[in-house]
Amino acid sequence: MYEFNLVLLLLQQMCVYLVIAWLMSKTRLFIPLTQVTVRLPHKLLCYVTFSFFCIMGTYFGLHIEDSIANTRAIGAVMGGLLGGPLVGGLVGLTGGLHRYAMGGMTAFSCMISTIVEGLLGGLMHRILVNRGRADLLFNPITAGATTFVAEVLQMGIILLIARPYNEALHLVESIAAPMVVTNTVGSAMFMRILLDKRAMLEKYTSAFSTTALKVAALTEGILRNGFNQENSMRVAHVLYQELDISAVAITDCEKLLAFTGTGDDHHLPGRPISSGLTLRAIETGEVVYADGNAVPYRCSLDSHCKLGSTLVIPLRGENGKVVGTIKLYEVKNRLFSSINRTLGEGIARLFSAQILAGQYERQKQLLTQSEIKLLHAQVNPHFLFNALNTLVAVIRRDKDQACELVQYLSTFFRKNLKRPAEVVTLADEMDHVNAYLQIEQARFQSRLHVQLNLQESLSMQHLPAFTLQPIVENAIKHGTSQLLGTGEIVINASTQGKWLVLTIEDNAGLYQPGPDAQGLGMTLVDKRLRARYGDACGIQVECQPERFTRVTLRLPLEEMP
Repeated sequence: MYEFNLVLLLLQQMCVYLVIAWLMSKTRLFIPLTQVTVRLPHKLLCYVTFSFFCIMGTYFGLHIEDSIANTRAIGAVMGGLLGGPLVGGLVGLTGGLHRYAMGGMTAFSCMISTIVEGLLGGLMHRILVNRGRADLLFNPITAGATTFVAEVLQMGIILLIARPYNEALHLVESIAAPMVVTNTVGSAMFMRILLDKRAMLEKYTSAFSTTALKVAALTEGILRNGFNQENSMRVAHVLYQELDISAVAITDCEKLLAFTGTGDDHHLPGRPISSGLTLRAIETGEVVYADGNAVPYRCSLDSHCKLGSTLVIPLRGENGKVVGTIKLYEVKNRLFSSINRTLGEGIARLFSAQILAGQYERQKQLLTQSEIKLLHAQVNPHFLFNALNTLVAVIRRDKDQACELVQYLSTFFRKNLKRPAEVVTLADEMDHVNAYLQIEQARFQSRLHVQLNLQESLSMQHLPAFTLQPIVENAIKHGTSQLLGTGEIVINASTQGKWLVLTIEDNAGLYQPGPDAQGLGMTLVDKRLRARYGDACGIQVECQPERFTRVTLRLPLEEMP
């Protein structure tokens, strides 16, 4: 009967012990303990946590005949199971020294046994990890069985060390069964608390990941196409449907762009921002949460609005500048869950990335357009004057040829100034180049020969507009026009594996390598090709002095239907 009562008393103390463990499991402190401890900071946390429980188990113990019936073994064994032999040994040493300091007949033997219990837990950790069964460390049966063995060893150590022997034997007979039962059950329940914590984390993580991925898929690229009222409304509808909240709003820094859910009768898109919480989030760049209790919330538009709490999350664009907000709402009888708060902040980062990508794309397009305009501006005014002078000379001797020359000149400037798109077909680009060459041939007459080698099957391949003409112009202006004899220009289009290869070759061989050798036109062409297709593409120049200069352009080869 005495032993049964002692079991009940120890179980009562253990319940207080486990309640403290359960309360601590609700904090971030226990998160690293839900996995096998590997990193040094986590091992340190494991040591501190279970040393605390080890010492607490002694304090919660019952004084029996100059000794203490306790639940100290739970902390020592759990520290070893989760942290390994080193952590288990240190936890056992800490708890053992504390027990030794309290004195008594079994002080020294209990110190030794506590160290052994921690090492036993660490040994089980090492065995299971080496066998690839680390999952068994989080099995309550493993924790209970290890503690059972540890408590049996403790009783044996007390009998071997504590003196006088008769008193030690009487003590063991009194406390052995209660301590073995209590510590075994306590370790199993402690492990169950850790498993519940891990299951909750996995549940929230899974829910967060699933919802975040679904929202990301449904809103892919929407804000990238522009942070405006139409796109924001599409995003707000997705969030409202997927996050299970009362309302969603999206603003820029001046007005409400979108609103859906409870209160949509008075939260109208297009209205200026009137909420002080929103203005504060925009000004400070920080998340603002008004739960309606600790931080008051009241709709700034309608005193009868049913919304009772809000979470305002800034959206960021270039250089981290706040460009707007996402606002999540709950009605007065509902509270924000942690998943909604965490997910909302994660989704805001996702949309901020979309907005930033959209800004980058638009800036890139503007830069490309500027570069094309710069290339257009590179047309040498002397070319026009030379073309007109050539035209005057041709009119005198051949009116038909003069008419053709006017047509070529018209084609050249029309394509030079009014390209319908940034990307054109190779055939269209060659028309531009041919118009330019016809004018130059009329000017140089027999001193310029041109050879075009273009396979019909490649004519529909695409490339950036205004790619070839600057290269051909360089070949004539800085190459063949400097020769006393006949200049030759050969333009080839061919394939090499997955690449479309274009070459422009002259017979002057006057190219001089150097920082400014390519000139602005060739530099911009090379930059545009690399920006669009990657560094594997671009311009390469090969020159043999006084023999040839060959400029090679490589682009991805498209599969034609």
